Amino acid sequence: MKLYCLSGHPTLPCNVLKFKSTTIMLDCGLDTTSVLHFLPLPLVHSPRLSKLPSWVSKDGSLHLEKRELLDLSTVDVILVSNYHCMMALPYITEHTGFTGTVYATEPTLTIGRMLMEELVNFMERVPKAQSATCWKNKEIQRMLPGPLKDAVDVWAWKRSYSLQEVNSALSKVQLVGYSQKVELFGAVQVSPLSSGYSLGSSNWTIQSHHEKVSYVSGSSLLTTHPQPMDQSSLKNSDVLILTGLTQMPTANPDGMLGEFCSNLAMTIRAGGNVLVPCYPSGVIYDLLECLYQLCHNKQSKVYLPEPPFPHAELIQTNKLKHYASIHGDFSIEFRQPCVVFTGHPSLRFGDVVHFMELWGKSSLNTIIFTEPDFSYLDALAPYQPLAMKCVYCPIDTRLNFHQVSKLLKEVQPVHVVCPEQYTQPPLTQSHRSDLMLELQPPPMPYRRCSVLSLPHRRRYERVYILPELANSLVPSEIKPGVSLATVSAVLHSKDNKHTLQSVVKPPPAPPGKKRKRVPEEPPVLLAPKPLLSGAVPLEAFLATLQKHGITEVKVEETADGHMLHLQAEDTLIQLEEDGTHIVCDNNEPLRTTLRDLVLRFLQKL
Repeated sequence: MKLYCLSGHPTLPCNVLKFKSTTIMLDCGLDTTSVLHFLPLPLVHSPRLSKLPSWVSKDGSLHLEKRELLDLSTVDVILVSNYHCMMALPYITEHTGFTGTVYATEPTLTIGRMLMEELVNFMERVPKAQSATCWKNKEIQRMLPGPLKDAVDVWAWKRSYSLQEVNSALSKVQLVGYSQKVELFGAVQVSPLSSGYSLGSSNWTIQSHHEKVSYVSGSSLLTTHPQPMDQSSLKNSDVLILTGLTQMPTANPDGMLGEFCSNLAMTIRAGGNVLVPCYPSGVIYDLLECLYQLCHNKQSKVYLPEPPFPHAELIQTNKLKHYASIHGDFSIEFRQPCVVFTGHPSLRFGDVVHFMELWGKSSLNTIIFTEPDFSYLDALAPYQPLAMKCVYCPIDTRLNFHQVSKLLKEVQPVHVVCPEQYTQPPLTQSHRSDLMLELQPPPMPYRRCSVLSLPHRRRYERVYILPELANSLVPSEIKPGVSLATVSAVLHSKDNKHTLQSVVKPPPAPPGKKRKRVPEEPPVLLAPKPLLSGAVPLEAFLATLQKHGITEVKVEETADGHMLHLQAEDTLIQLEEDGTHIVCDNNEPLRTTLRDLVLRFLQKL
């Protein structure tokens, strides 16, 4: 059992598990933090942004060596835990020779499609006049301003995928429901479990008849908009792969939510506008619910004709308006002061760039960062100097170290595998031992581009026996309550299912005719050697030797049994718990006689 680690980002994982002849990719997150190295893409020409210093590439191109840890065309299936962890899917399914199947829940597919289409739209509606690649040359890169000159693996950065690639990638997704069991090639069963983090988010179990691997990614124990986390199904795991813990272990989500509401209310009262750069799904549901407090018991509303989320009511009552972009109806209906939720959280593309230009010069306005994926200081850098107020209250509802330690004590996996970042405190808080995993035995850490041989070893395989073959067996009792039978059979293996079948005796050849050679000869039935069980009792064996004229026997006790020296015959007999050895030089009749005497005390099967 091996684990290939393709991502160095704990909350955007991409791991490949090789287990029982299947190759399973666990998530394919897309790290977009590299966009912070580039200037924003404004919808209209921005004189201020265009005057910022930039680096212009020279003509030319650079051939980049393609380096891969694993041939992704060998991946059989991809298991998706949540919509944030599937954003790299088109790069894998469309450019690596992948021919397998992707499994995800319906909400994950629906919202993942929305996020991908939004990303494509953000990029394609602001086409660039030219593109450059030669800056990726290390000799040129080191001359660029920081932090771009220090960026790692820039050769791996790719252009955004197209809408056609998105549709092709998502056509390979097969929908599954919570606790649904999906069999992979007869080798293992995979099943999604509710993780409690986002709509449709899942943890996964990967099980054979005798082994169980659990994959825990992006989970939450908080009572928010998704279905609660299924913890009990993670029990009895031989290996638990843990990733996707909170990026803000010291920031309490409830406290951040309160700070969000407080700053928003103060800004609106003062006549200012509030800008919230965010994703179109996720924490935004909780922000709207907390902000307006119009839904007191959302769980009961699921069974009523009314919509379960408060934003649906707000839309019906015209208190919440949603628009495809800043063009069209928005430009007509726009009123101030207001609160605008828009993308992208990086502030590098999307409608948020327009609002930063529009509202950034007034100190009455406030921008509130709630998404933890990007450094808010780096996101704001191209817009400085900035008059509007900035509030950073990241809301990350995923498991913290205290919660995950408690969870692991309850489910008790035999082995835990996690990113190495979780096995040591953060560099800026090296004294905080509570911000790391402390387990016994210690977890197995992994880092990007590492290959782990997981400690669990397969010991058993299930084999089926056909009824007619089972009826032919004759068990022999070797000790009270334990019977044993020998079997001669053909082992038939197909689709990782193993079956013992009766050996078919070949029909006799017709007399006087040569037998025609057939493509597949039936197996030759050999007479099985008898199996021996039992022990040779010392005293009874000595008495038997004496009856056969062997009287001069010297007995020595050994660690595993007894050593018998037949002095007159110059022969040694070793009587041990798991075997008997007769050492007799150049006297085959004597060795045969002694063997037969030993066999009298053993049971033949």
